[in-house]
Amino acid sequence: MKITNAFFLLAVLAYIPHLAAQRLPAIDPDAYSEEQKQAAADFETARNRPVSGPFILMMHSPAVMSRARAFGDYLRYNSAIGNTLSELAILITAREWTQDYEWYAHYPIALEVGIDREIADAIAEGRRPAGMSEDEEIVYDFSIELHRNRRVSDVTFQRALERFGSKGVIDLTGINGYYTFLAMQMNMAQYPVPEDAVKLPRFPD
Repeated sequence: MKITNAFFLLAVLAYIPHLAAQRLPAIDPDAYSEEQKQAAADFETARNRPVSGPFILMMHSPAVMSRARAFGDYLRYNSAIGNTLSELAILITAREWTQDYEWYAHYPIALEVGIDREIADAIAEGRRPAGMSEDEEIVYDFSIELHRNRRVSDVTFQRALERFGSKGVIDLTGINGYYTFLAMQMNMAQYPVPEDAVKLPRFPD
């Protein structure tokens, strides 16, 4: 399920004034190299909107940006586990990496595609949500183990395999890995969120 272009355009406009404060400021499109112009054009063709979010940051390396965008085109919109469970995995990743922009962008999307607010809020607070469906429990356990243990137990793997198949297991791992990659880029660059965005609670190190 794709979210309207208006949402992304409003989000971009909201944080543009703050981009200069990050470690790698946004590049003025008028100053793009030929490679950057092509990467931006490819992005707009694929996503039907201008370069936005962490992809603005990655325009400093347009080849990385383009490859990341193409990877996300599949994992975000067409994965074998479906968009609702994908958004659940994205929220878990954003929480595990305390990535405020990732949470800001995907929290409303997750609610729109069917994740209960109580489940999303529990994840934000670092709690195991109550009332998850069986599919949500599988995705939650699989994702949490990947992030916290750097591996998945035999029991958790078998549950995911039986429910989603081998393609689904690969895709679920890919979603966690892809949004970890985006979180790492944004945490590294201190990528900002709009001033009115609700930030994730900070936990002790």
